[in-house]
Amino acid sequence: MAKQVAVIGSGVMGHGIAQLYALAGFVVALYDLQDELLLSAKKSVERSLSLLVTENVITEQAKHEALERILLTTDLKQATAEAVVITEAIPEVIELKWDLFAKLEEFARPDAIIASNTSTLSISRLIEKAKTPQRFIITHFFNPAQLVPLVEIVRHESTSEEVVQTTQALMKQIGKSPVLLKKDVPGFIANRLQAALMREAFSLLEAGVADAEEIDTVMKEGIGFRWAFVGPIETADLGGLDTWKRVMDNLTPVLDTSKSAPALIEERVAKGELGTKTGAGIYSYHNTSVEKRLHERDEQFIRLGKMKRG
Repeated sequence: MAKQVAVIGSGVMGHGIAQLYALAGFVVALYDLQDELLLSAKKSVERSLSLLVTENVITEQAKHEALERILLTTDLKQATAEAVVITEAIPEVIELKWDLFAKLEEFARPDAIIASNTSTLSISRLIEKAKTPQRFIITHFFNPAQLVPLVEIVRHESTSEEVVQTTQALMKQIGKSPVLLKKDVPGFIANRLQAALMREAFSLLEAGVADAEEIDTVMKEGIGFRWAFVGPIETADLGGLDTWKRVMDNLTPVLDTSKSAPALIEERVAKGELGTKTGAGIYSYHNTSVEKRLHERDEQFIRLGKMKRG
Protein backbone atom coordinates (compact mmCIF):
# COMPACT_ATOMS: atom_id res chain seq x y z
CA MET A 1 0.00 0.00 0.00
CA ALA A 2 1.30 3.49 -0.90
CA LYS A 3 2.44 5.67 1.97
CA GLN A 4 0.08 8.46 2.96
CA VAL A 5 0.91 12.14 3.42
CA ALA A 6 -1.27 15.07 4.38
CA VAL A 7 -1.36 18.63 3.10
CA ILE A 8 -3.14 21.15 5.31
CA GLY A 9 -4.50 24.04 3.28
CA SER A 10 -5.59 23.65 -0.34
CA GLY A 11 -4.79 27.13 -1.63
CA VAL A 12 -2.22 28.21 -4.23
CA MET A 13 0.64 26.38 -2.53
CA GLY A 14 -1.25 23.51 -0.93
CA HIS A 15 -2.81 22.04 -4.05
CA GLY A 16 0.54 22.22 -5.89
CA ILE A 17 2.29 20.35 -3.07
CA ALA A 18 -0.48 17.75 -3.04
CA GLN A 19 -0.03 17.27 -6.78
CA LEU A 20 3.70 16.65 -6.37
CA TYR A 21 3.19 13.92 -3.79
CA ALA A 22 0.37 12.30 -5.75
CA LEU A 23 2.46 12.14 -8.92
CA ALA A 24 5.27 10.53 -6.92
CA GLY A 25 2.92 7.71 -5.86
CA PHE A 26 1.81 8.88 -2.41
CA VAL A 27 -1.78 8.86 -1.23
CA VAL A 28 -2.48 12.49 -0.29
CA ALA A 29 -5.09 13.66 2.20
CA LEU A 30 -5.76 17.27 1.20
CA TYR A 31 -7.47 19.15 4.02
CA ASP A 32 -9.27 22.47 4.13
CA LEU A 33 -12.08 24.07 6.10
CA GLN A 34 -14.71 24.01 3.34
CA ASP A 35 -15.70 21.56 0.61
CA GLU A 36 -15.87 24.42 -1.91
CA LEU A 37 -12.19 25.23 -1.36
CA LEU A 38 -11.23 21.59 -1.83
CA LEU A 39 -13.24 21.20 -5.03
CA SER A 40 -11.62 24.33 -6.44
CA ALA A 41 -8.20 22.94 -5.52
CA LYS A 42 -8.96 19.61 -7.20
CA LYS A 43 -9.92 21.47 -10.40
CA SER A 44 -6.64 23.40 -10.26
CA VAL A 45 -4.70 20.15 -9.90
CA GLU A 46 -6.59 18.64 -12.82
CA ARG A 47 -5.79 21.65 -15.03
CA SER A 48 -2.13 21.50 -14.05
CA LEU A 49 -1.88 17.76 -14.71
CA SER A 50 -3.63 18.20 -18.07
CA LEU A 51 -0.99 20.74 -19.05
CA LEU A 52 1.75 18.24 -18.12
CA VAL A 53 0.04 15.71 -20.38
CA THR A 54 -0.11 18.24 -23.23
CA GLU A 55 3.60 18.98 -22.78
CA ASN A 56 4.41 15.23 -22.81
CA VAL A 57 5.77 15.24 -19.26
CA ILE A 58 3.29 12.63 -17.99
CA THR A 59 0.77 10.28 -19.58
CA GLU A 60 -3.01 10.53 -19.41
CA GLN A 61 -2.99 7.42 -17.23
CA ALA A 62 -0.50 8.98 -14.81
CA LYS A 63 -2.77 12.02 -14.58
CA HIS A 64 -5.81 9.94 -13.64
CA GLU A 65 -3.84 7.85 -11.15
CA ALA A 66 -2.50 10.99 -9.47
CA LEU A 67 -6.00 12.46 -9.20
CA GLU A 68 -7.29 9.25 -7.63
CA ARG A 69 -4.56 9.44 -4.98
CA ILE A 70 -5.74 12.86 -3.75
CA LEU A 71 -8.38 12.45 -1.05
CA LEU A 72 -10.34 15.57 -0.13
CA THR A 73 -11.41 16.04 3.48
CA THR A 74 -12.60 18.63 5.98
CA ASP A 75 -11.78 16.27 8.86
CA LEU A 76 -8.33 17.17 10.21
CA LYS A 77 -8.04 14.08 12.39
CA GLN A 78 -8.91 11.80 9.49
CA ALA A 79 -6.47 13.62 7.19
CA THR A 80 -3.49 13.27 9.50
CA ALA A 81 -3.98 10.03 11.43
CA GLU A 82 -1.96 7.82 9.04
CA ALA A 83 0.28 10.41 7.37
CA VAL A 84 4.03 9.90 7.50
CA VAL A 85 4.57 13.56 6.54
CA ILE A 86 2.20 16.45 7.19
CA THR A 87 2.79 19.69 5.27
CA GLU A 88 1.22 22.85 6.63
CA ALA A 89 0.31 25.43 3.97
CA ILE A 90 -2.03 27.80 5.79
CA PRO A 91 -1.83 31.65 6.02
CA GLU A 92 1.25 33.25 7.60
CA VAL A 93 -0.44 34.00 10.93
CA ILE A 94 1.57 32.55 13.80
CA GLU A 95 -1.44 32.05 16.08
CA LEU A 96 -3.20 30.00 13.40
CA LYS A 97 -0.11 27.86 12.93
CA TRP A 98 0.35 27.31 16.67
CA ASP A 99 -3.27 26.23 16.97
CA LEU A 100 -2.88 23.85 14.03
CA PHE A 101 0.40 22.38 15.29
CA ALA A 102 -1.17 21.62 18.68
CA LYS A 103 -3.88 19.64 16.91
CA LEU A 104 -1.37 17.88 14.67
CA GLU A 105 0.68 16.78 17.64
CA GLU A 106 -2.49 15.32 19.12
CA PHE A 107 -3.83 13.64 15.96
CA ALA A 108 -0.70 12.54 14.09
CA ARG A 109 1.22 9.34 14.59
CA PRO A 110 4.26 9.90 16.85
CA ASP A 111 6.79 9.32 14.06
CA ALA A 112 5.13 11.68 11.56
CA ILE A 113 7.19 14.60 10.27
CA ILE A 114 5.47 17.98 10.58
CA ALA A 115 6.68 20.36 7.88
CA SER A 116 5.74 24.00 7.40
CA ASN A 117 5.69 25.75 4.04
CA THR A 118 6.22 29.13 5.72
CA SER A 119 8.19 31.71 3.76
CA THR A 120 8.56 34.32 6.51
CA LEU A 121 8.47 32.73 9.96
CA SER A 122 11.51 31.25 11.67
CA ILE A 123 11.54 27.63 12.77
CA SER A 124 12.25 28.84 16.32
CA ARG A 125 9.06 30.90 16.29
CA LEU A 126 7.01 28.07 14.78
CA ILE A 127 7.94 25.54 17.46
CA GLU A 128 7.71 27.83 20.49
CA LYS A 129 4.72 25.91 21.83
CA ALA A 130 5.54 22.49 20.37
CA LYS A 131 5.66 19.43 22.63
CA THR A 132 7.61 17.38 20.07
CA PRO A 133 9.99 19.92 18.45
CA GLN A 134 12.28 17.19 17.18
CA ARG A 135 9.91 16.35 14.32
CA PHE A 136 9.29 19.88 13.04
CA ILE A 137 11.00 21.24 9.94
CA ILE A 138 10.42 23.84 7.23
CA THR A 139 10.01 22.81 3.58
CA HIS A 140 9.59 26.09 1.72
CA PHE A 141 8.20 25.46 -1.77
CA PHE A 142 7.92 28.12 -4.47
CA ASN A 143 4.86 29.13 -6.47
CA PRO A 144 3.83 27.26 -8.53
CA ALA A 145 4.98 24.49 -6.21
CA GLN A 146 4.32 21.74 -8.74
CA LEU A 147 6.67 23.32 -11.30
CA VAL A 148 9.45 25.29 -9.57
CA PRO A 149 12.18 22.80 -8.54
CA LEU A 150 13.55 24.57 -5.46
CA VAL A 151 12.62 23.68 -1.90
CA GLU A 152 14.40 25.41 0.98
CA ILE A 153 14.76 23.19 4.06
CA VAL A 154 15.23 24.83 7.44
CA ARG A 155 15.88 22.85 10.59
CA HIS A 156 16.01 23.78 14.28
CA GLU A 157 18.71 22.56 16.63
CA SER A 158 15.96 20.41 18.16
CA THR A 159 15.07 18.81 14.81
CA SER A 160 16.32 15.23 14.73
CA GLU A 161 18.95 14.26 12.19
CA GLU A 162 16.67 11.48 10.98
CA VAL A 163 13.92 14.00 10.19
CA VAL A 164 16.39 16.17 8.27
CA GLN A 165 17.76 13.29 6.21
CA THR A 166 14.31 11.82 5.56
CA THR A 167 13.01 15.21 4.43
CA GLN A 168 15.93 15.77 2.05
CA ALA A 169 15.46 12.33 0.53
CA LEU A 170 11.71 12.85 0.27
CA MET A 171 12.09 16.15 -1.56
CA LYS A 172 14.34 14.48 -4.12
CA GLN A 173 11.85 11.60 -4.42
CA ILE A 174 9.06 14.00 -5.43
CA GLY A 175 11.33 15.68 -7.98
CA LYS A 176 12.53 18.76 -6.12
CA SER A 177 15.97 20.36 -5.72
CA PRO A 178 16.34 20.77 -1.94
CA VAL A 179 18.72 23.22 -0.28
CA LEU A 180 19.39 22.78 3.45
CA LEU A 181 20.16 26.08 5.18
CA LYS A 182 23.02 26.06 7.68
CA LYS A 183 21.40 28.98 9.55
CA ASP A 184 17.81 30.07 10.11
CA VAL A 185 17.71 33.66 8.77
CA PRO A 186 14.66 35.85 7.97
CA GLY A 187 13.48 35.23 4.42
CA PHE A 188 15.79 32.22 4.10
CA ILE A 189 17.87 32.49 0.88
CA ALA A 190 15.53 32.91 -2.07
CA ASN A 191 13.29 35.63 -0.67
CA ARG A 192 16.31 37.63 0.53
CA LEU A 193 17.76 37.53 -2.98
CA GLN A 194 14.37 38.35 -4.52
CA ALA A 195 13.77 41.23 -2.12
CA ALA A 196 17.16 42.78 -2.88
CA LEU A 197 16.48 42.65 -6.62
CA MET A 198 12.87 43.87 -6.23
CA ARG A 199 14.02 46.82 -4.13
CA GLU A 200 16.41 47.96 -6.87
CA ALA A 201 13.87 47.26 -9.65
CA PHE A 202 11.22 49.48 -8.01
CA SER A 203 13.85 52.14 -7.25
CA LEU A 204 14.70 52.30 -10.97
CA LEU A 205 11.00 52.45 -11.84
CA GLU A 206 10.32 55.28 -9.37
CA ALA A 207 13.35 57.20 -10.65
CA GLY A 208 12.02 57.00 -14.21
CA VAL A 209 15.06 55.15 -15.54
CA ALA A 210 12.77 52.85 -17.54
CA ASP A 211 9.16 51.71 -17.48
CA ALA A 212 7.98 48.48 -15.83
CA GLU A 213 7.93 46.46 -19.05
CA GLU A 214 11.47 47.48 -19.95
CA ILE A 215 12.80 46.65 -16.48
CA ASP A 216 11.07 43.26 -16.62
CA THR A 217 12.57 42.69 -20.09
CA VAL A 218 16.07 43.33 -18.71
CA MET A 219 15.43 40.65 -16.10
CA LYS A 220 13.82 38.09 -18.43
CA GLU A 221 16.16 38.53 -21.39
CA GLY A 222 19.38 39.25 -19.49
CA ILE A 223 19.88 38.39 -15.83
CA GLY A 224 17.14 35.76 -15.60
CA PHE A 225 18.26 34.14 -18.85
CA ARG A 226 21.75 33.57 -17.41
CA TRP A 227 20.67 32.77 -13.87
CA ALA A 228 18.49 29.88 -15.02
CA PHE A 229 21.74 27.94 -15.47
CA VAL A 230 24.52 29.97 -13.82
CA GLY A 231 23.91 31.47 -10.37
CA PRO A 232 25.19 34.86 -9.19
CA ILE A 233 28.23 33.55 -7.30
CA GLU A 234 29.38 31.38 -10.21
CA THR A 235 28.72 34.36 -12.52
CA ALA A 236 31.26 36.33 -10.46
CA ASP A 237 33.80 33.53 -10.80
CA LEU A 238 33.22 33.24 -14.54
CA GLY A 239 33.47 36.98 -15.07
CA GLY A 240 36.49 37.41 -12.81
CA LEU A 241 36.43 38.42 -9.16
CA ASP A 242 38.67 41.40 -9.95
CA THR A 243 36.06 42.63 -12.44
CA TRP A 244 33.23 42.11 -9.97
CA LYS A 245 35.21 43.87 -7.23
CA ARG A 246 35.29 46.97 -9.46
CA VAL A 247 31.59 46.59 -10.32
CA MET A 248 30.61 46.30 -6.66
CA ASP A 249 32.92 49.11 -5.54
CA ASN A 250 31.41 51.41 -8.18
CA LEU A 251 27.75 50.46 -7.70
CA THR A 252 27.13 49.67 -4.03
CA PRO A 253 27.38 53.35 -2.96
CA VAL A 254 24.52 54.28 -5.33
CA LEU A 255 22.18 51.28 -4.92
CA ASP A 256 18.86 51.72 -3.14
CA THR A 257 19.05 51.20 0.63
CA SER A 258 15.42 51.78 1.66
CA LYS A 259 14.22 49.96 4.76
CA SER A 260 10.57 49.42 3.82
CA ALA A 261 8.37 48.49 0.87
CA PRO A 262 8.76 50.77 -2.18
CA ALA A 263 6.48 53.82 -2.29
CA LEU A 264 4.90 52.57 -5.54
CA ILE A 265 3.79 49.37 -3.81
CA GLU A 266 2.52 51.30 -0.77
CA GLU A 267 0.48 53.61 -3.05
CA ARG A 268 -1.05 50.77 -5.07
CA VAL A 269 -1.98 48.79 -1.95
CA ALA A 270 -3.63 51.87 -0.43
CA LYS A 271 -5.73 52.20 -3.60
CA GLY A 272 -6.66 48.51 -3.55
CA GLU A 273 -4.69 47.88 -6.73
CA LEU A 274 -3.10 44.55 -5.75
CA GLY A 275 -2.19 43.13 -9.16
CA THR A 276 -3.95 40.30 -10.97
CA LYS A 277 -6.32 39.64 -8.05
CA THR A 278 -7.94 43.08 -8.46
CA GLY A 279 -7.37 43.74 -12.17
CA ALA A 280 -4.66 46.36 -11.69
CA GLY A 281 -1.28 46.71 -10.03
CA ILE A 282 1.83 48.13 -11.66
CA TYR A 283 0.32 46.78 -14.87
CA SER A 284 -3.36 46.87 -15.83
CA TYR A 285 -5.18 43.55 -16.28
CA HIS A 286 -8.64 44.80 -17.21
CA ASN A 287 -8.30 43.66 -20.82
CA THR A 288 -6.16 40.65 -20.03
CA SER A 289 -7.11 37.08 -19.19
CA VAL A 290 -5.18 36.33 -16.02
CA GLU A 291 -6.00 32.65 -16.38
CA LYS A 292 -4.50 32.66 -19.88
CA ARG A 293 -1.38 34.45 -18.65
CA LEU A 294 -0.90 31.92 -15.85
CA HIS A 295 -1.40 29.11 -18.35
CA GLU A 296 1.30 30.60 -20.57
CA ARG A 297 3.61 31.03 -17.58
CA ASP A 298 3.17 27.41 -16.57
CA GLU A 299 3.81 26.23 -20.14
CA GLN A 300 7.07 28.15 -20.16
CA PHE A 301 8.07 26.81 -16.73
CA ILE A 302 7.38 23.23 -17.84
CA ARG A 303 9.48 23.65 -20.98
CA LEU A 304 12.33 25.22 -19.04
CA GLY A 305 12.13 22.41 -16.51
CA LYS A 306 12.38 19.81 -19.28
CA MET A 307 15.39 21.63 -20.74
CA LYS A 308 17.17 21.79 -17.38
CA ARG A 309 16.51 18.11 -16.71
CA GLY A 310 17.45 17.07 -20.24
